Parts: sequence; C-alpha cells; structure tokens
Amino acid sequence: MSAVDWGAALQAVAWHEALFAGVAVLLGYVTLGLSGFGSALVIVPLLGWHWPLALVVPLVLMIDVPASLLHAGLNLRQVAWGEIPRLVPAMVAGSALGAALLAWATSAWPLLVLGLYVAGVGLRGLRTARPAAPAAPGWAWPTGLGIGVIESLFGVAGPLVVAWLSRRLRDPLALRATVPPTIVIVALLAIGSAALAGQLRHALVWVAWVALLPIGLAGVALGHRIAGRLPARLVSRVVFTLLVASGLAMVGRSLLALALAR
Repeated sequence: MSAVDWGAALQAVAWHEALFAGVAVLLGYVTLGLSGFGSALVIVPLLGWHWPLALVVPLVLMIDVPASLLHAGLNLRQVAWGEIPRLVPAMVAGSALGAALLAWATSAWPLLVLGLYVAGVGLRGLRTARPAAPAAPGWAWPTGLGIGVIESLFGVAGPLVVAWLSRRLRDPLALRATVPPTIVIVALLAIGSAALAGQLRHALVWVAWVALLPIGLAGVALGHRIAGRLPARLVSRVVFTLLVASGLAMVGRSLLALALAR
C-alpha cells in the first residue's frame, strides 16, 4: 500500500467524522468490556451513518480480534475453554457458507428472525428465576453453523454466541469471559472471507484501524473495570438486557428495510 493511498485516505475523513468514530468505538468496546459482547451492535449502526457498511464491518471485525483477546486475557481464569472446541468445526463451515451466500445478506428476513430469537432469549433470561435446562452438546453443530453464517453476513454473531453459552454455563462471570475467545475465532474466519471478497483493499480500513484500535482497547479496559465492581447477578442481568436491546434493534432494522423495499 503506497504512501499516496494512506494520504488520500486521511484526507477523505473530516475531523468531525474522526471524532464521531472515536466516540462510537469507545462506547462499543466499553460495552464489550462490561458484558463480553455487543461492540459491533453499537458501532456498526453508528459508523454506518458516515461510512459504507462494506468498510465498517471489516473494520469492526479487525478491532474485535485484539479487543476480545485483551478481554480474554483480563478474565483468563473464568474462561470455560471446554465449550469452545465443539463449536469450531461448525463455525468454519458456517463462515464458508456465509461467504457463499453474501447476496442473501440483502434480504432483511434472516436478520428479523435472528433478532426475534435473540430478544426472546434475553427476555427469558430476565424473567425466569430458575435457569433453563442446559443445551445438549449435540446442538453445538447447528449453533456453530449459524454463528459462522451470521458473522460472515452481518458481523453481529455475538448475541447468538451468548444465547448458546447462556444455556451451557451457569456462572455469569464464566459466560462473560468465554464469549470473547469464541468471537475471536469466528471473527478471524469472517476477516478471511472479507479479504477474499476484496473488502480489505481500501486504505481507509487500515488508517481507521490504526487510529481506532487504541481507543477500542482502552474501552475494553474501562468496561472490565466497571464490571469488576458489579455483583455477578447484576452482570448477568446486564448481559440479558443487552440481548433484548440488540435483538429488538435487529428487528427494527429489518422491519425498516422491509418497509423501504416496498
């Protein structure tokens, strides 16, 4: 990548866009540091006001990997490592399927169904005093397949990861700690798909990544510090509340797209 490309990318960003992007990234990664997921759900819609999604989604995926690794390092003792390997083969297959179905992403119906499911899981978690029965390990394959497809198509597989792990892990701190390492794997797969599709060739992606990564890491550290001062039960309610909010946001976005398509 030439110096001219980097210079042109820098000149293409107005100061107010850069400031807005910094605030959006900080908010998104404070959310991730607090709950273990949700960065893309905050950042992608906000940055989408100024930049095309073809640029925003790979950018957020590229920040997600080091940010989630930092979160995993800060919570290493709570990570339930045994839950991750059973998802990996299906996530690989799902990422490949998602890359092959990129044209399908123009339809709002898959996002609508996903949003309803995620919001339902969150509501059940908030309303049920007694935890639901653990999900059978055999469901890891269809779940991992869905995670890979959703991450490749929309970049927002975090809620689906939480929905699965919340049925496997009773400890809310273990849930919060195990989500980011899982997201690292599926995000790397999605980045590979984006690279093959040519979405990483734009100089602005790399300029924005270099500028925004430190802000994202600082947001994770701040969110982790806040979470450390909260009781485990409150952390659990925060996670389920974010699931409801993110699910409803997906539903709203898909319904708006359907209405505009008429």
